[in-house]
Amino acid sequence: MLANFYQTELLEAGCDEAGRGCLAGAVFAAAVMLPPDFHHPLLNDSKQMTERQRELLRPIIEREAVAWAVEEIPAARIDEINILNASIEGMNLAARRLDPRPQFLAVDGNRFKPLAGIPFACIVKGDGKFADIAAASVLAKTHRDEYMRRLDAEYPQYGWAKNKGYPTRDHRLAVRQYGLSPYHRLTFNPCAAQLELF
Repeated sequence: MLANFYQTELLEAGCDEAGRGCLAGAVFAAAVMLPPDFHHPLLNDSKQMTERQRELLRPIIEREAVAWAVEEIPAARIDEINILNASIEGMNLAARRLDPRPQFLAVDGNRFKPLAGIPFACIVKGDGKFADIAAASVLAKTHRDEYMRRLDAEYPQYGWAKNKGYPTRDHRLAVRQYGLSPYHRLTFNPCAAQLELF
């Protein structure tokens, strides 16, 4: 069972992102503050949950959280500052939107730069250890999946409703056949013709 918080002395928000390894689309970041007694048996690292479980949990988290926020950093910004900095920027922006303001951030991963002057800890695989980070991972993932389904309606040839922008074989073949869309990350696709397909 997940612990609710990394620490209990300060008002804590869990932070996570979704979409770092994608060829296309924004990276999404979320910050979530949970009540001390929050518990749901399905809550886990979003990557260990089914899409149906994540979609079921999303409205529960959004309704029961003390505060939550989701930010998206578009592909052009990712190309400008790189995916790590874009993920960090997104988590900071989400955390700054929370009301009440968190006094501590529990961040999934091993790298972070606090832009809001809030103390933090990086926790490797934190979304499988702490409920507030897991909740942030669910919100980031479900909001991003919803966004990729909208983009799929605009560019159905890439299969984004299914692959969500990740570099599946079919997605890479589609890039080779159709070229890059305005939503592809150029720094992830230096030359579509040279994409390794196998």
